[in-house]
Amino acid sequence: MKTNRRNFLKTSATTALGLSGLTVISPSVLGKPMGYVAPSDKVNLACVGIGNRGNQIIKALAETGLCNIVALCDVDMGAPQTLEVINMFPKAKHFQDFRVMFDKMGNEFEAISVATPDFSHFPVTMMGLKSGKHVYVEKPMARTFREVELMIQAAKKYPKLATQMGNQGHSEANYFQFKAWKEAGIIKDIYAVTAHMNNPRRWHGWDPNITSYPPAESIPSTLDWDVWTAQAEPHAFNKDYHNGQWRCWYDFGMGALGDWGAHTMDTVHEFLDLGLPYEVNPTLLKGHNPFFYPMSTTLEFKFPERGDMPALTLSWYDGVDNIPPVPAGYGVSEVDPNIPATNQGQVQPAKLNPGKIIYGKDLTFKGGSHGSTLSIIPEEKAKEMESMLPEVPESPSNHFANYLKACKGEEKTRSPFEIAGPLSQVFCLGVMAQWTGLKIEFDRETKQITNNPLANQVLAGMPPRKGWEEYYTV
Repeated sequence: MKTNRRNFLKTSATTALGLSGLTVISPSVLGKPMGYVAPSDKVNLACVGIGNRGNQIIKALAETGLCNIVALCDVDMGAPQTLEVINMFPKAKHFQDFRVMFDKMGNEFEAISVATPDFSHFPVTMMGLKSGKHVYVEKPMARTFREVELMIQAAKKYPKLATQMGNQGHSEANYFQFKAWKEAGIIKDIYAVTAHMNNPRRWHGWDPNITSYPPAESIPSTLDWDVWTAQAEPHAFNKDYHNGQWRCWYDFGMGALGDWGAHTMDTVHEFLDLGLPYEVNPTLLKGHNPFFYPMSTTLEFKFPERGDMPALTLSWYDGVDNIPPVPAGYGVSEVDPNIPATNQGQVQPAKLNPGKIIYGKDLTFKGGSHGSTLSIIPEEKAKEMESMLPEVPESPSNHFANYLKACKGEEKTRSPFEIAGPLSQVFCLGVMAQWTGLKIEFDRETKQITNNPLANQVLAGMPPRKGWEEYYTV
């Protein structure tokens, strides 16, 4: 029988009470549901970025029953997408500037969630770690390679603080299945992976022949644009930078790769020990321009041999007209399932859901994104292997509960910065290839781009905006 200190103490206390003639009263008898956690035992949480995706994250964190939402911070506390959250947590204090929040009530919370635009994850996270706070940050961790590196270093400096990146698949079935299949030798000798996201993106209706940034517009009265800009190069306000549009621009977001790569490549990257690539080659950049992301992109990431694992090429496809080839026996994933297969052993579906195809020496796997599990293809091979597949354990907690339990010392996070950081840096190198339009040759040891001095300079990071330099020290 398995036990631990907490269960031992609980059993010992029950025994002691029974010996003294007392009755143990369960929470349900007192009118409290089973699993009830007293407010004093919950994690006091401050939430930075509460609209759009932040709205969803805060609700998910609150639904665990493991936290008290004590502070809400957003650069626009009067927008419709933030008002809903404000009304849900009437006792929480409100701030427009995260720096003021830390100054005013930093001693009233022990953890933060960060769901701001990609580029501004960095300063909030760094202030959180330096202030002794546990940090949950959305994916990708940051916009630049250097910023991610500093976040990794800060997490190492403060090892007692829990860090978690928001790639929820790390707490769902795919994570535990991939781990179990890898350990059992089902997933082995992987030499190629295709990851794909072929849904329309916000910029697909824009003109790629753009020659300048959009013109200045009036700043909404409820928005603090200076704080929104944070450490980034200043831009005059335009609606096409705000409310999720930031993802379109190299200056602010990470495009489709940064958005969906963490949901398709994550388990491959961790359990196949990929680390950083030695080469990133952009083989397709349709509608390339220096301002916003291409209409369609194909990138090839090259990884060397790792121990007894072979060299691996990871190919990324995005764009509605850039569907990757799939192997024979892939199955149906088309808009129209009546589209016939070709006789060349390749099927070109009209549409693929976001996911991945994993090619091994002996077996091929297909999978979706987030927590979607893998299946062996073709179906005949899957049936042949069925009796050999190991049992997959269930997740002990969802991604949000995992973070909050880690804050309390009850679990370890499954996507800490030491794991999520190198994955985010893969995206940073991919974006560098998209922006330059050139092949990137990368030294995995020195972490330098060796074939393009300008790209290497940008990799090191442009100087932060004046007044934001303090976040770039660990």
